[in-house]
This record gives sequence, C-alpha cells and structure tokens, in this order.
Amino acid sequence: MLKRIGLLILMNLAVFIMLSVCLTVISMVFGIDFGTMSGSSLNLGALFVFSMVVGFAGSLISLFMSKSMAKMSMGLQMIDTNNPNGAVERYLVDVIRSESQKAGLPMPEVGIYEGEPNAFATGASRSSSLVAVSTGLLNLMNKEEVEAVLAHELSHVKNGDMVTMTLLQGVMNTFVVFFSRVIGWVVDRQILRNEEDAPGVGYYVTSMVLDICLGFLASIVVAWFSRYREYHADAGAADIMGSTTPMIRALQRLGGITPNELPGAVKGFGISGGIGSLFATHPSIEDRVAALREHRYTNAQ
Repeated sequence: MLKRIGLLILMNLAVFIMLSVCLTVISMVFGIDFGTMSGSSLNLGALFVFSMVVGFAGSLISLFMSKSMAKMSMGLQMIDTNNPNGAVERYLVDVIRSESQKAGLPMPEVGIYEGEPNAFATGASRSSSLVAVSTGLLNLMNKEEVEAVLAHELSHVKNGDMVTMTLLQGVMNTFVVFFSRVIGWVVDRQILRNEEDAPGVGYYVTSMVLDICLGFLASIVVAWFSRYREYHADAGAADIMGSTTPMIRALQRLGGITPNELPGAVKGFGISGGIGSLFATHPSIEDRVAALREHRYTNAQ
C-alpha cells in the first residue's frame, strides 16, 4: 500500500549512481584523486571517509526531497486541513487528525490523487510528514478499511521508517563506493599492471560498473528491511484501530485485485516471485494477513 519506500529506494539509487559516475568522470578528466589512490598507494581511511560522504549524500538528498517529489510525481491535490472542501476532504482530515492524536503525532499534510487503489506517507521527520490516498482506494474500500490503511501509513511516520531507511541506504551506499573503488584499484594495479602515478582506465571503468551492480545488490538488503517494516506498520495500524480485523479486511480487499491494479502489492520494482521478489519492498498480502492473525507484532485483538 505504500509508494513511499519504493520511491525512496529508486530516487536514492538514481541520485547515488549519478553522484558516483559524475565524481568518477571528474576524477578522470581533471586528474583529481578523490579516493587518494595515486600511484601504488591505497589510503583506505581516506577512501572510507570519501565513501561515507558520497554514500550518505544520495540518501539524505532523496529523504529531504521525498515530500516535494511525491507531490510532483503523484499530482497530489493538497487539502487545507484547517478548511477542508467537501465531505471527502473533511472525512480524511477528521480521520487522520484523530488517528494522529492516538499515535502521538502532529497533524501531517494531507493529499488526495487520482489513481489506482493506493496510499503512501512520506517526509523527513514526524513533524514534517505527508499522508496521501488515491481516489481508487476511497472508491474500493469501506470506511473502516480506509481508516486502517491511513493508520498503517501513520504507523510508518510514528516508527520513523523514512529516517531508518535513509540511514540503512546510506550505510549500504558507503560500502558500495568503498568496495567498488578498492576492487577497481586491484584491477588497475594488480591485473592490468598500471604503473603510472594516476589511476588508469581500468580503475575508472571497474568502479563505475561496480557502482551500478553493487548498488542493485545493496537495494536487495534495503528491500528486505522494508518488508520487515511493513509487518510493524500493519501491527501499528491494528494498535491504533484497537483490532487486527480492519487491517486484515483492508489487505484482503487489496488481495482481490489483479497485480496490474495493485502496484502496492509488489512495490519497489514491481516484480513478484522468483528473483524479482528479492527487490519487492512489501511482503505478500498472505504473509501480512497471517502475521496479523498470529499477533506476531501486536497485542491488539
């Protein structure tokens, strides 16, 4: 049900790859050795600091841009929470305000957009969050199910999932930059036998290729953690609603939709099953329903 995590992962990966490639090209063209790998030396300490700067830059940029990017990419119609217009807007504002109070959260921004059944929450912090819901979801579900979905989104905000995902992505990016350049140095110096003071073409090509390949492997780890967080958001929705039943019914309602009509069921790269399931940012609906029924993460009945 969330586009939030999928958008974050994709945006971060794009920003990260762009930064890495740009820095590598600049290093090649202007002879600037960002990783202090000139000659036969390999300064691992300086390289790790450089890797952290590049790694966390991409994830932090994507975090702070997430709300504005969501507004633009989803075509959100923002609701004036102090003066909602019409019954639907008043209903959404009242529900989100009530659930925010139960969760101990400040009132987030609220948006609505035309589209297939979906909802998402985003923002850099609890005090700067946004919750949006599609017209497709409002038309598909009854009020109790809609309220469960909104509670799920607010649980992500309460749990600080955006910040947690950003930190994890930053750590993964750091290791991608670090190891791609170490391997690039080995290829350049030990395999291709470059004896010049400056890194050779082998180093630059290897580093750029590994930035992309290892970046996708790192996204598997991030997607796994995202799936884990979904169970806790479902449990948080049950706690807010006082029962697991509304969330179970909402998930079952979504489970009756074909994959083309439910992007949220196979979030991330939109692939389910086989190797593609490694990139999915959401567990299957069946697993989520089972977790709620077994009360794995919640005490709500």
